[in-house]
Amino acid sequence: MHCEQLWITVRDGTRLAADLYLPGDGGQAPVLLEALPYRKDDLTAESHSDDYRRLCGEGGFVVCRLDLRGTGSSAGRATDEYPVSELDDLADVIAWLAAQGWSNGRVGMFGYSYSGFNSLQLACERPPALGAICAIYATDDRYTDDVHYMGGSLRAIDLVDYCHYMVPMNALPPVPAIWGDGWRDEWLARIADHEPWLMRWLEEQLDGPYWRHGSVRPDYARVACPTMIVAGWADGYRNNTFRTFEHLRCEKELLIGPWSHMSPSSSLPGPHIDLVPEMITFFGKWLRDDPHDLRPPIRVFIRHATKPEPDLAIHKGEWRYEDAWPPQRLATTTLYDSRRRSLRTRPDTGTAAWNSCAGGLPWGQPLDQRLDDAWSLTTDWSVDSPTEILGHAIVHATVTADQPVAYLSVKLNHVWPDGTSALVTRGLLNLTHRVDPPAVLVPGQSYEIEIEMEATSWVFPPGHSIRLSVAGNDWPNTWVPPLPVTLTIGSLQLQLPVLPPGGAGVPEFAPVDAPDRSRPDGTRWSVEHDVLTRATTARTRYGSTYDVRHGGRVTDSYEGEVAVPIADPSSAWAGGTVRFSIDWPEASVVVKSRLHVGSNVDEFRVLLDLEASESGALVAERSWTRTFPRRLA
Repeated sequence: MHCEQLWITVRDGTRLAADLYLPGDGGQAPVLLEALPYRKDDLTAESHSDDYRRLCGEGGFVVCRLDLRGTGSSAGRATDEYPVSELDDLADVIAWLAAQGWSNGRVGMFGYSYSGFNSLQLACERPPALGAICAIYATDDRYTDDVHYMGGSLRAIDLVDYCHYMVPMNALPPVPAIWGDGWRDEWLARIADHEPWLMRWLEEQLDGPYWRHGSVRPDYARVACPTMIVAGWADGYRNNTFRTFEHLRCEKELLIGPWSHMSPSSSLPGPHIDLVPEMITFFGKWLRDDPHDLRPPIRVFIRHATKPEPDLAIHKGEWRYEDAWPPQRLATTTLYDSRRRSLRTRPDTGTAAWNSCAGGLPWGQPLDQRLDDAWSLTTDWSVDSPTEILGHAIVHATVTADQPVAYLSVKLNHVWPDGTSALVTRGLLNLTHRVDPPAVLVPGQSYEIEIEMEATSWVFPPGHSIRLSVAGNDWPNTWVPPLPVTLTIGSLQLQLPVLPPGGAGVPEFAPVDAPDRSRPDGTRWSVEHDVLTRATTARTRYGSTYDVRHGGRVTDSYEGEVAVPIADPSSAWAGGTVRFSIDWPEASVVVKSRLHVGSNVDEFRVLLDLEASESGALVAERSWTRTFPRRLA
């Protein structure tokens, strides 16, 4: 096996930088493509790098890793997530890969997160040579199940992470050793043309054509090639599991484990598996007709009751095959609460659930929910016999609010006899989105509301309790309504997807070594309440220093905080600083970005500054100041 670096030219003449891993036998092989905006040569040079070598060496595939247009060392401009030009580029790249002498003419796409997203998107486009995809931690719906909005509410904590760090990342220069002479000119032009993606996302506060572009949902029939979905119960894209699998009409597989937004071999939490052999089997079957054993299409990790920890290493549970989704034995159990109760919502309710996409720290897992439960309306039902749920729980509620904009947060928790409360799944709806198009609430009017909670798996043992916790906020996971709200709940129904014992056997996976659990110094995750100012602030900090390709060394740092005043939730805010420093033999560059997003009753305000320097001298700076009307948010 050997690795080559090369350029692939697409239809408008733009050159894209690629790595090519070639098997050593010199024959023709299927090609696997991963295309991402995260800089293959430095910031993510080591991310899953062993996987590419193994897919090539053990699997016998040609593997292509590509910097998307305007990112890393590829030419062009990165104008947004998943623009039409990106789909055109990838269709051209697939055609080019299929036509090379070392290719058997069949190409697969794969990847985590962004690369999983565009794998699904290219499958919808049906380029002729695309024979199969493996989408890992991806979504079928960019509006409801991504880092931008949840149930019609702006995500808050995500603003200080991905939504921010893509600003300085997209303003870094190409790698001098790859680009060659003129890399500084390209860097300055890239900064001058740069427009932060966040601005467009805040313009698009309602679902519509912008978010349907790049979303498989609702037209799943566009996907015709065999598709493997890999998902995790602690990951933010867990809904791209049963929903997508059920609606796809192509050949398909689903593998869902306990994992967060990390490799299944090292995730918090485990248990862990080696995903590479699973990908080799899948792509070998569809891209070169390898002999294979028939097996059920769904492999699912069933979560058993496990007490919460922010850095939980192993979740209790068991693996199982299922023949289909939904299984024939799946039934709905409905639990009721007919009491009429009112709640003056507290805007910082939700801190124990932190964010809905766990990953590497500080993006940890939910804590004991008792503090948030205390600020919520709760209903407990005792468990008399082992009860397994698998799929989407649904809440029906009769709701009255005293403001035209209000949210309803619902959490399904498991309560131990000692009172410990663990989050099983959650759901949130901006109540103005109860109809399409969204419309304000009439204060004092009663509405029948349905909320589908996120896909989950859990086994409740006898002697424990099922708790439904209802609140008006899920902060800092999402922003808060503009004014304090009193909610009145007239009645509740909780529909649980209960699965009796059964299944189609137990899958086996290749063993993996225990992952490294060391945590970089300086990682911070804190939630603080200032008693006198009556404000709650959540803070994050992390970063690292590491060697990269072409003689480079990177230092990155990320800091963020989100805050909400208890008495005046309209003036919530989020902000932070991201800094990337890269030392190459040719130059030392730094790009730094500072973000502040604030709100009042009527609008969101964004202040964003970007600075770029070389060898300590400022070479370029940009700043943006924008306001966006709050569109029923």
